Amino acid sequence: MTFASTTLIGEAFVGEGANAAHTNVVLGRRGGPVEAAWATALATPSAGHVPFVTVLRPSVPVQPPTLFVPKAAAHTEVHRRATWGAAQAGLAQGVTDAVEAGDLPADETGALLLIAAIWVDAGVDDLDEAFANQRAAAARAIRAAVEGTPTAADVLEAARQGAANPFYTPPPEAVAR
Repeated sequence: MTFASTTLIGEAFVGEGANAAHTNVVLGRRGGPVEAAWATALATPSAGHVPFVTVLRPSVPVQPPTLFVPKAAAHTEVHRRATWGAAQAGLAQGVTDAVEAGDLPADETGALLLIAAIWVDAGVDDLDEAFANQRAAAARAIRAAVEGTPTAADVLEAARQGAANPFYTPPPEAVAR
């Protein structure tokens, strides 16, 4: 079977507070639905949400080609530097880490495309921490996509503890069945 013969989806959240990273990835092969989504997203930016090709360094796009899709419009100078600088560099390094770890086969990176939807909190205040969190989140999201985790059993087990996220945790009586 060819690696990523179907669309793979992964998610990861790393860190705490304003410097945390939340990353969603969609991975697929050129010639498939991910390619259509990749090209469409790149060709149809909207105000504040301009997708761009992720580069390890200027003129060195990561492999597989990765589209950075910001989930939040960057309004302040620090938020812009965090989004287009630290988070983009973290995503680039995280994708490269996934290739080095074997989660993405190096010999197939040219046949693959990756879309990464990236959250950078408007209150970000530490570019180095934002970079490190994004790097880890990118690598973890890719690994989750490749491994197909979490499984339905994992989700059902987590549901026993109730829904929660860094922005809201419902009261226990709302979770009880």
